[in-house]
Amino acid sequence: MRKRARVIYNPTSGRELLKQKLVDILNIFEQAGYETSAYATTPAKDSAKNEARRAAKDGFELVVAAGGDGTINEVVNGIAPLKKRPKMAIIPAGTTNDYARALHIPREDPVEAAKVVLKDQTLRIDIGKAGENYFINIAAGGLLTELTYDVPSDLKTFFGYLAYLVRGAELLPRIKPIEMDLKYDDEEFKGKASMFFLALTNSVGGFEQIVPDASLDDGKFTLIIVKTSNLVEILHLASKVLNGGRHVDDPRIIYKKVRKVTAKPVHDRMQINLDGEYGGDAPMTFVDLKQHIEFFANTDEIPDVNCKNKLASR
Repeated sequence: MRKRARVIYNPTSGRELLKQKLVDILNIFEQAGYETSAYATTPAKDSAKNEARRAAKDGFELVVAAGGDGTINEVVNGIAPLKKRPKMAIIPAGTTNDYARALHIPREDPVEAAKVVLKDQTLRIDIGKAGENYFINIAAGGLLTELTYDVPSDLKTFFGYLAYLVRGAELLPRIKPIEMDLKYDDEEFKGKASMFFLALTNSVGGFEQIVPDASLDDGKFTLIIVKTSNLVEILHLASKVLNGGRHVDDPRIIYKKVRKVTAKPVHDRMQINLDGEYGGDAPMTFVDLKQHIEFFANTDEIPDVNCKNKLASR
């Protein structure tokens, strides 16, 4: 019996380029041996998530998330709770495309991204669980949440990184530390910090040096706690990030590999950001689900430091 693939695509992503290239994309997956069909997401809540779960329960062997990181997150949330999960492929068409960057999938041409399936290279990759939700790239509290929520979606579409940079420049002078209680594995941080985040890949907001040693499949998050809220110091930390990831040993941050984190606000409200979208308020517990979903990826282009499975399979 022939394998089946379901392409779940956001028709408004990438200035509607996905919709224009859909026939070519479907043909690629047919070439790879999949009987392929497509579903266009709608503005309804959980549209991509619900379709991904339906396809998985119906026995589709492959689910393809085509759109921005938000679409990919929804598809992951659709299949992650299931015992039997299909393989996943991604076709990026968003603003930052962090997950495609981490998997070395072409980000400029959706047809070239689809062709990754023809190489038949896959990896079992970690995802994060936050309360009852799942995330594939980052969970955060503090400045990052304000920044991503405050950039209007139309600005993200038309100006990309520029929208984030302009909004970030406006927000920096207003950063205030939050009193946090963060328990991670057998340690605890209790004090003021401007932000924390948990990363699953080495690409955060389009920058690959924030977590230079991130592994996609080792069962651990990279936890970064930024203790300072001083504008000059934050800019200095940013320069160290861009200068080869030298921030990892800076005393103004905590940089740890952890399997589980519980975040609690002490006084103020602390919103949690999951893959760039509002994911609820703390308190919240985050758990790394090791090698939970199998993704098509350009494994021959992923550095060994970012993927332990490659070393184990040699």
